[in-house]
Amino acid sequence: MTIDQITIHRATISDIDQVAKLFDAYREFYGKSRDISLSKDFLRDRINSEESTILFARIKDECVGFVQLYPLFSSVRTTRLLVLNDLFVDPLHRQKGVAKQLIESTVVEARASNCGGMILETTEDNVRAQSLYKTLGWVEESGVKHYSLDL
Repeated sequence: MTIDQITIHRATISDIDQVAKLFDAYREFYGKSRDISLSKDFLRDRINSEESTILFARIKDECVGFVQLYPLFSSVRTTRLLVLNDLFVDPLHRQKGVAKQLIESTVVEARASNCGGMILETTEDNVRAQSLYKTLGWVEESGVKHYSLDL
């Protein structure tokens, strides 16, 4: 499979059904119960409110991967950033360059919207993804800790 057979598209409302299947699988990968209706509603809300940008990859007419970007602002850097929040490739289409092409497309998107940078996080055990990020020029941050608070 060559990279030119992969096409990247910006998701619109008419793409929700295709992308939601992968989004639901992505959520399941992280331990959540499958709920296609919830996945469709979530993606629809993000697109309608223009709160995120969703890019998806097709091989022929099949949706095989997606990435979701959220805007963020850095007060210290006084610039807009994009958070690469979600990245998922259908297991049957991994190792074909889909993730690489999706990530490269996010960089194009960030530059086009005058972002000062991009950030992402991944789990410590996701070594394959970490290797890809490093290959594409992403640098692991040091000296910071991330915290969360469930509400």
